[in-house]
Amino acid sequence: MLDNIDHIVLVLSGKGGVGKSSVTTQLALTLVRLGYKVGVLDIDLTGPSMPRMFGLEHGKIHQSSKGWVPVYYDDSKRLSVMSLGFLLGDRGNSVVWRGPKKTAMIRQFIKDVEWEDLDYLLIDTPPGTSDEHIAIAEELRYCKNVDGAVVVTTPQLVSVNDVKKEINFCEKVNFKVLGIVENMSGFVCPHCDECTNIFSSGGGEALATNLKLPFLGSVPIDPTFNELIEMQLEWKDRGSLIDQYGKSALSTIFAQMGEKLGWAKLT
Repeated sequence: MLDNIDHIVLVLSGKGGVGKSSVTTQLALTLVRLGYKVGVLDIDLTGPSMPRMFGLEHGKIHQSSKGWVPVYYDDSKRLSVMSLGFLLGDRGNSVVWRGPKKTAMIRQFIKDVEWEDLDYLLIDTPPGTSDEHIAIAEELRYCKNVDGAVVVTTPQLVSVNDVKKEINFCEKVNFKVLGIVENMSGFVCPHCDECTNIFSSGGGEALATNLKLPFLGSVPIDPTFNELIEMQLEWKDRGSLIDQYGKSALSTIFAQMGEKLGWAKLT
């Protein structure tokens, strides 16, 4: 099922609450805006947030003769999403599963989803190095189209230290670290556009320098992006999420990340 995908990129974080799903969403929107066909696989089974991030909470997974059909963002099929969130019915429903059941679900997501021909598949993972990570590493170890992992941290020392463990995990399972993103690096005032470093800054860049890894960039907290995600269904008359994101200041930051990752606009 993954043979018709050109590039597979994982998005990892050492701990929860660093905005990994937000980074995954913006990487996907950036790729779509560059002209690529993109799939997003959400394997954060206990906190699946991709349906909400893309305004697809009412989407339904369908069964075909080959497997599960992902939920498409629109009729163009430029963006498709697969998540356990589509199967829960309500965002408040909890997933109380032991490790073997989680592992089985990961394997089903990898083997039974009928992706269309994709340029990129982004895999949003849970925090840490748990059963889900081991399962995805086992399933992808023989795939030749895995580019590697983007690792997300926040500037605080506690997050940076946890990211070191995540990078060590990547080394053990032979995932190339494509770069480090420092998320929540400052807060952008919605009234004056001034950026204040409420959580300090520079921790991610210092870690990248210390480990000799690419530093992809710093992403501030921007309330306008959060508002865009939460209000996208009410604001459909303003255009799609893809188009509205292109007007966001964060889109420029992620476009620069795309350049560092070697993503070029299709001609």
